[in-house]
Amino acid sequence: MPDRLFRDRRDAGGALAGLLDRYRGRPDVIVLGLPRGGVPVAYEVATALGAPLDVFVVRKLGVPGREEVALGAVASGDVVVLNDDVVRGLRIPSEVIQQAVEREGRELSRREQAYREGRPMPDLTGKTVIVIDDGLATGASMRAAIQALRQHEPARVVVAVPAAPESTCRELAGVVDEVVCATTPSPFFAVGESYWDFTQTTDEEVRNLLRAAAPAAPAMTQAPGPTEAAVIRSEAATVEHGVPLDETWFDLVGDAHFVLIGEGSHGTHEFYAARAVMTQRLIEEKGFCAVAVEADWPDAYRVNRYVRGRGDDQTAEESLRGFERFPTWMWRNAAVLDFVGWLREHNDRSGDREPATAGFYGLDLYSLYRSMEEVVSYLDRVDPDAAARARKRYACFDHFSDSADGQAYGFAAAFGAGETCEEEVVEQLVDLQSNALEYVRRDGMIAEDELFYAERNAKTTIAAAEYYRSIFNGRTSSWNLRDRHMVDTLDALAEHLGRQRGEAARIVVWAHNSHVGDARSTEVALRGELTVGELVRQNHPGDSRLVGLTTYTGTVTAADDWGGSAERKWVRPAIPDSIEELFHETGEKGFLVSFGVAPRSAEVLRSARLERAIGVIYRPETERASHYLRARVSDQFDAVIHIDETRAVEPLERTAGWERGEVPETYPFTV
Repeated sequence: MPDRLFRDRRDAGGALAGLLDRYRGRPDVIVLGLPRGGVPVAYEVATALGAPLDVFVVRKLGVPGREEVALGAVASGDVVVLNDDVVRGLRIPSEVIQQAVEREGRELSRREQAYREGRPMPDLTGKTVIVIDDGLATGASMRAAIQALRQHEPARVVVAVPAAPESTCRELAGVVDEVVCATTPSPFFAVGESYWDFTQTTDEEVRNLLRAAAPAAPAMTQAPGPTEAAVIRSEAATVEHGVPLDETWFDLVGDAHFVLIGEGSHGTHEFYAARAVMTQRLIEEKGFCAVAVEADWPDAYRVNRYVRGRGDDQTAEESLRGFERFPTWMWRNAAVLDFVGWLREHNDRSGDREPATAGFYGLDLYSLYRSMEEVVSYLDRVDPDAAARARKRYACFDHFSDSADGQAYGFAAAFGAGETCEEEVVEQLVDLQSNALEYVRRDGMIAEDELFYAERNAKTTIAAAEYYRSIFNGRTSSWNLRDRHMVDTLDALAEHLGRQRGEAARIVVWAHNSHVGDARSTEVALRGELTVGELVRQNHPGDSRLVGLTTYTGTVTAADDWGGSAERKWVRPAIPDSIEELFHETGEKGFLVSFGVAPRSAEVLRSARLERAIGVIYRPETERASHYLRARVSDQFDAVIHIDETRAVEPLERTAGWERGEVPETYPFTV
């Protein structure tokens, strides 16, 4: 096949074994893996074919000062192969060659001893040898292996790899008896691009696979090393209720201008509360000037007006009343109420010192109708004629309701009928921007803020239109469109605030782990999905920090279905092979692991594990399928905070289902 993405090397080996099935059960076949990455692939092939497995170690001999150029190679069995053209062309002295052979020969011997653990090199004479690597780029190492293998006089040499350029496969076909390439991507960038999990294979993994393939072979016993949980425990930093010490927190953040703090659910009190305290410290001590949350732009801006003392709301609770659509508890909860109250007090204490104040903004795009209303409302105040034009442009949506269903599907149906509405909303944005200078001249900074607010509402209308249409049409791009919009809004906000302040703005982002984490390190990348965290890392290299929050068990506020009422549900203990279970095994109630200063933990967490994600819906009866995905956590985040047992966030409007709560399945034995 021309292209395929493998889950990992074991998955690739399974695919390759199917292409080599004709060699199954043959007594003359032996499978050799090129360590280290080729061995997990070879193990799956050897197991499927019922053939013995061994390693064939090859070490390239690099030209001194130009190590990328191979003058030859050394291989298992004391075989030395030289590239005569390179040796003659570069006039490499014999003593230089000898030094390279001795140096790489020592490393080869070390690896053979480490891998074989006293077992001799297998006899390849008269055998059908299937030599396997995890992929090929130029094929230089494989060519060296082939030349070395020929000196062992096998009857037949078969090269098998999961991924390689088609040109490399053709070239190798001229020097061996058969070449099997499972996939030949075009264009070919790198072997790792054909794998979702391309974690480096360790020497210990090679040894374990060889032992498993030959259980009767003698093996050297070694004292067991520390468990993965012990490694994490040894490098973990202290937290109190999920909040790290200031020194730890500030060291992690450093000079970054974008700090994204996630959550493993949309309904866990400790996630909201810890995130609030960490954000307060960044505002007070590090000059952060904005909190941008996974919430609708107009609803969050009502809160922004309140915390800056500019709105009509008299209390923090009133300012949160814009969050009236499902799920109301996501932002109308006790923890957010406390934070909004604190932010208003902080800004009041700062007085007229604008750089010391901080705002509250939304990044999301669900609020189609609300955004349109806010554009018209703004124009009513500054340009009545423009407001009339806006009403006319938006009139094509008037017959669709602003309910959850109407917004998601009725609106999409309108766009499915034609492009008129789309053209109108784009024209409205252009009209607004063309008059921007005139509008902002009137009232100074406040007017500039309000114009920026109106422009973002107009852009949200456009993005929401496309988003809902993509849902209606069943396109998988709806997720990507939404996350791109959130990052576009974040970047526009940073530019706007930076221009006002005369220095680069520093912003904290609150969103779910599934948005904050880097999609390239999770299995959603297989579906072509991207995330806010991935885009922020790309847009601002080295200038962001991604922090995930996890929990093992407790309670959560969530609904059974979309649009359902808030319930207090019991969170089942995390399932085996999950990151949350591993964190629970540390025995700690809570901790932070910052991968930049915890290299062993980073290595442990670079392998793919299950990771739980609870949104506004929680369905424990289908938990594995509904709420888990695989992720390489230390690549997905810069740091993770784990709180082992958590409780449900408290909605400002408690329902009977929430008050009653859910009894754990083990009741009364856990009481």
